[in-house]
Amino acid sequence: MRSFFGKYKFFGIVLFLLSTVIVYLFYNALQPPKKLPVYQPSMVNPELVDTTLQYKRKYHRIADFTLINQNGTTITEKDYGNKFYIADFFFTTCPGICPIMTKNMADIQEHIRQYDDVLLLSHSVTPEIDSVAQLKKYALEKGVDDSLWNLVTGDKKQIYELARKSYMAVKTDGDGGPFDMIHTENFILVDKQRQVRGFYDGTDEKEVRRLMEDLELLRNTAP
Repeated sequence: MRSFFGKYKFFGIVLFLLSTVIVYLFYNALQPPKKLPVYQPSMVNPELVDTTLQYKRKYHRIADFTLINQNGTTITEKDYGNKFYIADFFFTTCPGICPIMTKNMADIQEHIRQYDDVLLLSHSVTPEIDSVAQLKKYALEKGVDDSLWNLVTGDKKQIYELARKSYMAVKTDGDGGPFDMIHTENFILVDKQRQVRGFYDGTDEKEVRRLMEDLELLRNTAP
């Protein structure tokens, strides 16, 4: 009996391994493919969404915009047409989370060089301080590649409305002063239809890696 089992031991091991692989393949085949959500205002923390939109459940898209970048060039939604992009809100004199966010966005910039359909967009929440000259100085200091990454300034009301009504990334707290736009640390992933597909902590390297994974997924599954 022992010799019998010994004789077929190798065959049994191979059969077991083959069965395991088959079960694994069947399991993966039956699993629905991962798909990123399309974020609507009703799905986001109400503190970050304008009250007029908090209950909106569909058809949310980033609004049209006209802003000025670090080179004094007018930037509109058309410059991001048919592109995936990552947006955030910052200001150049921020002593807290902004330097970390900018460093991580610079790392993302290096990652997306391999693509021709991904861009970056950083909005100043203190446009009265962040002039074109100030943005250019900051861009040079931080290694911003003008072909991939726009730092934009412009009308404060428009930037605030974009933050609250489009990107859902700024709190209402403030007194109307130059620093009243209390932005979050969020990086926002936007698809080619100008829909929000993800929020990520721009100060957390693990979250930034998750963003890169989701960007790959989005690029591979988008129509």
